[in-house]
Amino acid sequence: MDANSVVEFLGCVPLLQRLPSSSLLKIADVVAVKHYDRGDFVVREGEAGDGVYFIWDGEAEVCGHADDEARPEFQLKRYDYFGHGDVTSAQQADVFALSKLTCLVLSNEYRDLLQPKSIWSADKTHETCSLVERILHLEPLEANIFRGITLPEAPKFGKVFGGQFMGQALAAASKTVDCLKIVHSMHAYFLLVGDLDLPIIYQVHRVRDGKSFATRKVDAIQKGKVVFTLIASFQREEEGFDHQAAAMPVVPDPEMLLSMDELRERRITDPRLPRTYRNKVATTKFIPWPIEIRFCEPNTFTNQTKSPPSLRYWFRAKGKLSDDQALHRCVVAFTSDLIFISVSLNPHRKRGFRTSSLSLDHSMWFHRPLRADDWVLFVINSPSAYNARGFCSGQMFNRKGELLVSLTQEGLVREGNPPSPALKPKL
Repeated sequence: MDANSVVEFLGCVPLLQRLPSSSLLKIADVVAVKHYDRGDFVVREGEAGDGVYFIWDGEAEVCGHADDEARPEFQLKRYDYFGHGDVTSAQQADVFALSKLTCLVLSNEYRDLLQPKSIWSADKTHETCSLVERILHLEPLEANIFRGITLPEAPKFGKVFGGQFMGQALAAASKTVDCLKIVHSMHAYFLLVGDLDLPIIYQVHRVRDGKSFATRKVDAIQKGKVVFTLIASFQREEEGFDHQAAAMPVVPDPEMLLSMDELRERRITDPRLPRTYRNKVATTKFIPWPIEIRFCEPNTFTNQTKSPPSLRYWFRAKGKLSDDQALHRCVVAFTSDLIFISVSLNPHRKRGFRTSSLSLDHSMWFHRPLRADDWVLFVINSPSAYNARGFCSGQMFNRKGELLVSLTQEGLVREGNPPSPALKPKL
């Protein structure tokens, strides 16, 4: 068996789906291969085992279990494991081979690899990770089921942020695929409004596992109802044709542009902006996003100023992210929903303009490796809005001009009702 085959195998073991890719790669390097003939004892009750056993091929059975009627439950097959416990504890039952058996054994000296500090990093604790990395952290509950929450510091828009659904669902899917396969496309559908105060259960369906590709479907569940669903395809890296027709537009470097915090402070005191707008900006509670954004064309437009249906801005995650390409793509998915569908409203803005909008569906194609904690240019255009639906397409480039991601989004965009006039006293 070669190293890549071992990594692929370990990625399908339920026990290991909570591990960062760096830990899986280390485990693949240190596991030992052991072979057993039919009838051989793999471990004996009362003895100290060699470590954690992962069944690569063949079948085994546990003897001395409490429920003699449920024999199939104690027959172990490929991807099953045993021996995971305290290094000082003795084996609690006999395990013997029902057929020729091959196991990968992680010896006791490497058990610490099974206790990561987060699902993205074996070294950083959850508390020391960047905010967006903490937002995308999931708690594995059982095989293919994860739980996510909305952190107090996470972006909120009166409901669970759509980018949080996408980032967390993609994270759940990624944890059930071996780390040699990386997401190359995803298609998301927003079905119901998410409740900020409730945890979100992510149920992953393993649609297909192939040699080069894997497909996952993820349902996000609250109150027993599916509120969001995602389908993602993963591919192992391989050599192929390479061309790029898309050209990155000429824009200022991000270092030459204002951050959103700086832009906000300037807008509060800019006399070219309406006084009511400046007062509203000054009095509205501002919660910084975990993503730094710098607009390429800072201007005096407000949300009530008509403008072209296009936008360009640089973004990057605040803080240093763990070195896991799956995480970086989850962060890009999270970020892509912050300012996207609203661009379809630009040509329709006017004084007193009020809208209600919801994402309907969102698709992304990842073309090249990327780092979400380095500057990425997001170029957005809205070719159409009709029948209360806005449509936007986008491209993301790195600083070298390489096309990283292509994406589209459609959303429900309705004109909101004007506020009711204040009642005048009759006397």
